[in-house]
Amino acid sequence: MRLFGYSALCLTLSAALVGAAGCGKVPVKPTGSAAVHNHPAKGPHGGSLIELGKEEYHVEMLHDDATHTVTFYVLDASATKAVPIDATEVVVNLKHGGKPEQFKVAAKADTTDLAGKSSRFVSTDKELAEDLDAEGADAELVITIGATQFRGKIAHTHK
Repeated sequence: MRLFGYSALCLTLSAALVGAAGCGKVPVKPTGSAAVHNHPAKGPHGGSLIELGKEEYHVEMLHDDATHTVTFYVLDASATKAVPIDATEVVVNLKHGGKPEQFKVAAKADTTDLAGKSSRFVSTDKELAEDLDAEGADAELVITIGATQFRGKIAHTHK
């Protein structure tokens, strides 16, 4: 009889928990590689995206070999809208062939930016443009938004 009472109690508690959880169908937000990204594969200008933080922001990178121009656009979490920030520059830390390098990329306000802020950063440094294409290059963007510093891996596939 004692076993029957224990089993009945467990069954009652299980039923209560399933009912409270909506028949056991509790939505789970995937993480890691299974996470669903709620943004396009490319930025609004057609460039590659760099994720910042836990996708709090994105940066779109455009790379023009002909002019050796590399442009970074700061975007919101959806990777669709410009986010003007106070920074006057962003930094690219790059390593290839065992040699670390650092490039500063200056703000260049877009026509839609607020006074004193920029969502666009532009470099015409030929070395940066070429090093991003170098075999085995490992690059990271360092950017400060508000009081928070973000680092984002530049996974550049442009050739």
